[in-house]
Parts: sequence; C-alpha cells; structure tokens
Amino acid sequence: MHGVKRTRQSPEAIQARKQRERAKIDEHRALAAQVLSLKAANDWGADALALTTRLLATNPEFYTVWNYRRYILLRGVFPASSPAQVNTLLNDDLAMTTSALRQHPKVYWIWNHRRWCLENIPDGPGDGAEKLAWKRASWARELYVVEKMLDADPRNFLAWDYRRYVLASSPDRRPESTELDYTTRKIESNFSNFSAWHQRSKVLASLWAKGEHTGVAVKDAEFEFIKQAMYVDPYDQSAWLYHRWLVGAGEDREVLEREIAVIEELREVEPDSKWCLDSLVHYKRLLIKHDPENAEALGKECLGMLSELERIDTFRGQRYRDLAAGIREG
Repeated sequence: MHGVKRTRQSPEAIQARKQRERAKIDEHRALAAQVLSLKAANDWGADALALTTRLLATNPEFYTVWNYRRYILLRGVFPASSPAQVNTLLNDDLAMTTSALRQHPKVYWIWNHRRWCLENIPDGPGDGAEKLAWKRASWARELYVVEKMLDADPRNFLAWDYRRYVLASSPDRRPESTELDYTTRKIESNFSNFSAWHQRSKVLASLWAKGEHTGVAVKDAEFEFIKQAMYVDPYDQSAWLYHRWLVGAGEDREVLEREIAVIEELREVEPDSKWCLDSLVHYKRLLIKHDPENAEALGKECLGMLSELERIDTFRGQRYRDLAAGIREG
C-alpha cells in the first residue's frame, strides 16, 4: 500500500514462518485423523466431544465433524444427563457457535448447528408456561444474537435466512408489522441491501395473504418508498428487483402507466441507467396486453431501448438481442 513502509524479512525469518505454518497444518491433519478415527469407532464419549471442539475451532466448515458432535451429544452425553444439564450443554454450544460466527459469519454449518441446538432444548420443569421457560429464553436470546450479526453485516444472507427461521419457530411470535418496521430501518440505512428488500417482500406477502396491511393507500406508500431508493441509486439492482416484484404481473394498468411515467422521469436524469431501460422494456411489454392498438408503437419503443442496452451493457448483449427478436416475431 502507498505510504506504508515495508519491512524486508530475512531468509531465516521467512523459513521460520513457513515452518510454523507447516506445523499448524500437520497438527490439524493429525487432529482431524484422530477425530475421524473415533467417529468410525462410534465413540460417543466426553473426550471425543472435547476433540471436536478443538477441531471445529480451527476448521468450522468441517461439516462431518459437526454431524459427529451431534451424534456424541445425542447418543453419549444427553442420555446420561438431566434436562437441566442438557439445557446447559446446548447453551454452551450456542455460546461456542456465537464465538465462531464472529470470525466466520458466512459459514452455513455454524448456523445449522445453532438450529439443531434450539430444536433440542428440553422442556423445563412444571406445567404450562413453566415447561416452555427454557425454550422461550433461548429463542428470545437468539433473535438478539441474529440482530447483532445483522448490525455487523446487514447484507449477510445467511443471517437473514436464519432470522426468518427464528421468527417462524419461536414459541413467542411477534407481530409481522414489527418485522416490517425492522426492514424499513435496515433499508433506510442502506438502500442496496437486497436481503432486507427480500425479507420485506416475504413479510408483505404474508400480511396480504391474511388480508392485513392492504388497501390502495398502503401499496401507494410502498411504491413511494421504493421510488426513493430508485432515485438515490438508479444503478443498484436491489430496489429495481423489489419494484418488479411489487408491480407483479402487470394486471393493474393504472399502476403500470404510473410507474412507467416515474421511471421515464428518472431516465431523463440518468439516461445510462441500464435498470431504467431494462424496467421500461419489461413494463411496456406488459402494457401491450392492455393497449393492443398501440402494440406496434410500444414495440418500437422497446426495440430502441434494447439497442441502447446493448451499447450500455455489453456483457448481456445476447439477452437484449433475444428480447428484440421476440418482440419482432410477436
């Protein structure tokens, strides 16, 4: 890097570093061989569990070892433990994976093990709400953990997927309107957060299916919200893909014409935005079924924009030529 003074290492220092790296690799290979040997021998003991902890700390993507760890817990440790002890053991594993996720937030197998832990928390003592006490505490903490992960990386798609799992599985369901507010905050802090837009579409689709959060005013407000994102960064795909989802199959002609006008207005300011052009082609082709008398004129407009797209977005030139051929044939 510019301005950073480089320190030249001596041949001896380089050799020493290489020896340390080789030693770490040899140690890892020996530990992996030992763990896999215990697995082949169906060893479900506490010593084997401790070895999987050591191995996973250095290689959290070793999914075979995660599977082996779960077998040890299910077949060796849990049967000899009380429900309170099982709960403590699972909480220990949740703490272990929390630490691992700080270093490896996009390793699927860590998130997968957390799911398994939550699904195996035993019922507490007593009746009714008391029996659910341990589970409620764990699930509530889990939502807090995943929110912290999303604070660190708001676009971590594995964390978003896990969040959906937690919200759907928690014994204490929270209103979907609360989750809608959460996506609003995440999107307003970064309009290019595709995962937050995707989550928003899931929440809205669920609410609409239940007949909630409906009405023209609600959808108009959503279009206004997405318009802000499109105008802030007309070159980012996240908002455009959400806009296409919101428009849907183009059954509402009034919405189609209104949104076409919005995008054409933006195009005047950003003539080289491929997403403006691509969306206009898409929506004007949808408009043809509502306005067959102007099909030829709309088709010509689309062909002109596809020609522009070929110039702007050369990597997808064949796609635009194929679309143009379909318009000419249709």
